[in-house]
Amino acid sequence: MDRRKFLAAAPFAAVAATGPSRDWLLATLDQEPEPGPRVRAEDVTAVRNMFSEFQKVDIFQGGGSGRLLLAQYMNIHVYPLLRRPQPDDVRQALCEAAAEQTYLLGWMAYDNGEHGTAQRYLIQSLRLAEESQNAPLGAHVLAGMADQATLLGHPEEGLRLAQAGRHGLRGTSAAALADLWALEGRALATMGDKAAATRAVAQSEAVAERIHPDEEPEWALYIDPAYLHGEHAMTLRDAGDPIGAAEHAKRSIDHARAQGRARRGALSQAALASTHLQKRDLEQAYAAGLRTLSLAGQVKSSRAVEAVADLQRRMEPFGKNRLAADFAERARTLTAA
Repeated sequence: MDRRKFLAAAPFAAVAATGPSRDWLLATLDQEPEPGPRVRAEDVTAVRNMFSEFQKVDIFQGGGSGRLLLAQYMNIHVYPLLRRPQPDDVRQALCEAAAEQTYLLGWMAYDNGEHGTAQRYLIQSLRLAEESQNAPLGAHVLAGMADQATLLGHPEEGLRLAQAGRHGLRGTSAAALADLWALEGRALATMGDKAAATRAVAQSEAVAERIHPDEEPEWALYIDPAYLHGEHAMTLRDAGDPIGAAEHAKRSIDHARAQGRARRGALSQAALASTHLQKRDLEQAYAAGLRTLSLAGQVKSSRAVEAVADLQRRMEPFGKNRLAADFAERARTLTAA
């Protein structure tokens, strides 16, 4: 809880309202085009191709691995395109591609623990998605904002953002809708509404059955069983259902292992360890905790490190038990690094 209070005190809302990058972007979208060559459809395609590569870096290596490189790419190659003249159809596609990249940049910052920066980029992305008239993408951005708000100790805001995104989808993108239901469940569980959180998980599962990856946009491809089961595991854990949480955690772990996704594996192993602690099974919790430590050390992700720290706090009631003490020492080594 001390960690959550510290995160909640981060420059989250105030910085986003006054950030110079947001001011620059809003001015860019509204100003007259600068002289220069017109933006072509091929320019937009190049931006989309780079999105695919950077998204892989985030998924497999963690947000801290590629954030600065992506920021440099955006500032040098993508945002200047918004100031150049474009045909209307190219402008819409460009804003959509820039929104996708800006969301990913915000998500990487979020995963790296840079919460004020992350919120600024997410707000930029939402503005660009609005300009592109892409409702599913805008809903996806709201999902990211909801996730961050709940993590930082503002679940009521997280709930409102998730619900706004869900109502704005208008029946498109089953993956985005399943994600928004999952994040609504996370917020409700954090707020202590166990029954509503459980219903949200059920809604997310029902929608997930309609997901066809070939029909989803590329930014939604990570919303898969590894991700959704992992989110459901944390929701049910917080809702006081360790049996259901453990089932989802194990399914997430299996999918993450098959894909080589260490960050998602670490988060779900931590959730599994927490369910063992809820059942007072320290030995099994310790074993899952060691797997969490191993996976968290393979990626640059503050969320993975926070999952380790959270697990360490959950073991504190076991006092000086040798397993709890050993895990605490190992966790301190990782968090210090």
